[in-house]
Amino acid sequence: MSKSLARVAHALERAGLEPMILEMAEGTRTAEDAARAAQCQIDQIAKSIIFREVASGELVLFITAGVNQVDPSRAEALTGCALVRADADTIRRVTGFAIGGVAPVGHLSPLRIWFDPRLLAFDLVYAAAGTPRHIFGISPEQLLRLTGAKQADFVAE
Repeated sequence: MSKSLARVAHALERAGLEPMILEMAEGTRTAEDAARAAQCQIDQIAKSIIFREVASGELVLFITAGVNQVDPSRAEALTGCALVRADADTIRRVTGFAIGGVAPVGHLSPLRIWFDPRLLAFDLVYAAAGTPRHIFGISPEQLLRLTGAKQADFVAE
C-alpha cells in the first residue's frame, strides 16, 4: 500500500469509519474516469480542487461535485484573499498527494476547506484516496464532518 493511500485509510479509520477504498484498474484521474469506474453519476464524485492564496502562499481546498467548476471570483469572496490555482509541485509538497489522486483527507499540512452543497444530494459520494487509481466511498455528511469544511456556494454557473 502506498504511503498516500495509507494516510487516507488511516484518516478514515481515526474518524471511526470503515474505509470503503476501491482500486480501479482503468484509473480515476478525472471526475469522468472516476464516475465511470465507480458506476455512479459524475456529480457523486467529490473533486478536490486546490488554490493558493497569492499573499500568504497557503493552500485552500474546494471539494466540489464532479461536473461543477470552482468560480475563482466566488472563491476569493469566500476566503477574502486573491487566489490562483496551485501548481502540482506545491500541491504535492503541502498535501502529500499528486494531481489526479488528491484526497480530501490525510493531508500532510492542514488546509482551509470549502464544501459544495450539491454533494449533499446523494447518499454516497466518491473521492480520491491518495492515488490516481484509488477512490473511497463515503456519505457526503460524513465527508463534510470529517474534513471540517465550510459549506458554501463557490461554483461557476
